[in-house]
Amino acid sequence: MGLPRFAVVDLETSGLRPGRDRVLQIGVVTVEADGTVLDEWSTLVRLRWPWSRVGPTHIHGLTRRSLRGATPAGDAFAELAQRLEGAVFTAHNAAFDAAFVERWSRHHGSPIELPTRLCTLELSRRLDPDRLLTHGLADVCARYDVALVSHHDALADAAATAAILPHLLAAHGVSDPTDLDELYLRRRPRSGRNRRRWFRRR
Repeated sequence: MGLPRFAVVDLETSGLRPGRDRVLQIGVVTVEADGTVLDEWSTLVRLRWPWSRVGPTHIHGLTRRSLRGATPAGDAFAELAQRLEGAVFTAHNAAFDAAFVERWSRHHGSPIELPTRLCTLELSRRLDPDRLLTHGLADVCARYDVALVSHHDALADAAATAAILPHLLAAHGVSDPTDLDELYLRRRPRSGRNRRRWFRRR
């Protein structure tokens, strides 16, 4: 059995808290393990109210005006659900993006569950056990000579993450689906009212 497809996702959001802040832009690049791009998609996500908070415009460049005619959130998450089907959810800081995807897809009626995900940030950190390097997306791209243009545009960041993914998989010696088992982030099952907890399989 060959390696799976990877749906590499990046979000631009109005802030850092999925319980309060919203998804403003979604980018997805679907690739093979060798980096072959199979599909690209991105969309802006319409604000629920015209005066809703958009957060750090100086970072993501998005304004209320630019989001006024965007895709309704329910439609955006329904499309995202289709594009994630059958692929490994992958992101640079996957726990962050997955938390927003799960929270807001559920809120808008197209629930997406992501019990397993691959995090390029964690893959990079695991190659640097002594923490001698920095592992932001721009830093990792520079190490692997991957161009990062329009940083903080969701599709551009997803494309850059997809481009570094083959380098990281090779560095971890991934050649078989079972090799990924030790690299996935997984969510512990919820019990009672306990919050979700995340762990890395060692």
